[in-house]
Amino acid sequence: MKGSTYRRCSCRDPKTGKELGSSCPKRSSRNHCTYSIRQELPPREDGSRRSFARGGYASLKAAQADLDHVRALLGLAEPDDPEGVQLIAEMLAEVSRDKLPLPDVEETRRRLNAGQDLVGSLTVGEWLDRWLAGKRIRKSGVSRYETDVRVHLKPHIGDRRLDRLRVSHLSEMFTAITDANAEILEQNAQRRTAVEELAAVPWKGNRARRTAMKAAIDAMPPFRRVTGPSTRQHIKATLRAALNDAIGQQIITFNPAAHVEIDPVRKPKALVWTDERVARWQQTGEKPSPVMVWTPEQTGAFLDFVATDRLYAMWHLIAFRGLRRGEACGQPWSETNLDRHSLSVTGQLIQDGWEVEASEPKTDSGFRVVALDDDTVDVLERHRKQQAADREEWASAWVETGLVFTQEDGSWLHPGKVTDLFERLVAASGLPPIRLHDLRHGAATLMLAAGIDVKIVSDTLGHSDTRITRDIYQSVLPQVGKNAAEATAKLVPLQRKTAAEEAARKAAKAAKEAEDKAKAEARAKKKDKRKKPKK
Repeated sequence: MKGSTYRRCSCRDPKTGKELGSSCPKRSSRNHCTYSIRQELPPREDGSRRSFARGGYASLKAAQADLDHVRALLGLAEPDDPEGVQLIAEMLAEVSRDKLPLPDVEETRRRLNAGQDLVGSLTVGEWLDRWLAGKRIRKSGVSRYETDVRVHLKPHIGDRRLDRLRVSHLSEMFTAITDANAEILEQNAQRRTAVEELAAVPWKGNRARRTAMKAAIDAMPPFRRVTGPSTRQHIKATLRAALNDAIGQQIITFNPAAHVEIDPVRKPKALVWTDERVARWQQTGEKPSPVMVWTPEQTGAFLDFVATDRLYAMWHLIAFRGLRRGEACGQPWSETNLDRHSLSVTGQLIQDGWEVEASEPKTDSGFRVVALDDDTVDVLERHRKQQAADREEWASAWVETGLVFTQEDGSWLHPGKVTDLFERLVAASGLPPIRLHDLRHGAATLMLAAGIDVKIVSDTLGHSDTRITRDIYQSVLPQVGKNAAEATAKLVPLQRKTAAEEAARKAAKAAKEAEDKAKAEARAKKKDKRKKPKK
């Protein structure tokens, strides 16, 4: 295709206003004119002509370099690839029209081969929006991703070019989040102090003062939550997943989220409510760990306390078999075989905000068969009879969901309300506090304490790996730990004596040695007497 470089003079005739062109008297001057290029492009689909044109070059060498650049871009598309030819032509026409910099040849080659847009720079925010729109996972998972993108990723790095995102940019983002945490804590402390001061000012005779104080509080930033270590790790995981998909589509070749370093999250270990810890809690109201587990006696006391509760069977099932909250709320009768003493976990009820929806288990290991003991089967049988009576009482108003645990009218239980109910029951029982999920932890601890193999415990809980079970439940019931220690000590034969026993042994040895010495001396004297000659 035709293309050329040429000199151009932009001087105009002062009378007519027209460009003088080659008639400019200064044209022969070496530095007077600028150079321009023009390259014919493949015609449009309708046959109309188009070209790439650009001027203002200070030298012929610079103009020729850009003309060669344009021709190199045109050469990226094979002649037998009409679609590629048109894409390159459209790109160059747009670059010429909008006076954009010429794109890199190798980058354009990669984009062309990957089927990506040749013009324009995809930003991180644009890619995250595209990535979210293409996610085909459960709604609650998408909502969590969307929160990370909307609240953190787009405000900090959304405007950056995706192909130029670096590890340093992400380090700056997490540093900014940490700095914001410090500011939030300070503002929360200021607001809390102001609220406490307002509460201490009596109404009588202080209305104007209280009004001014309240106005000052209203002008302060509201109480906010900080972005904790777990949330920061989730932000990193979200970005890493999005960038991995970008690599899979050959949009980028490097994932900076895989290399940025942030503070690790230390998961709290489950601790048992020993007598000492209970006493400390009663004095201070503080929990030793966010994850606390009841002893068998405390679990039994709670189940006795809630024996008449309508959802007793659910508390019992979680306490002994370790079902998750959503799994218990979503367990259907069709997957509960009391004759065979087992149930199959195949679904759950989950929250998306405050809305509730049915979902499959999060992982393949969540699909599992859970064995039931005789007592649990009896509890579920009584619960089924009570549910049948409720169904008959509600008659046509009964909502048939087919679930084991429901509201009074048969409709779905709300997982959030179940948690609230459990916390109220624990508080009323007077027992040390645990979360509903800790009741599941307690089931795991009881199984391990009973000597059940960790693989069976892991399968019952629906863990994908026994290492998860070991990491979470390193603590065991105190008596179990003592028994293990005693059993270990008995494996090593020792002949250790007490101090008194050792002194008695030494005294006996000394007495024996003295006795033996005396006998030896007596024998020697007797022998000497026999050897003396008679007079």
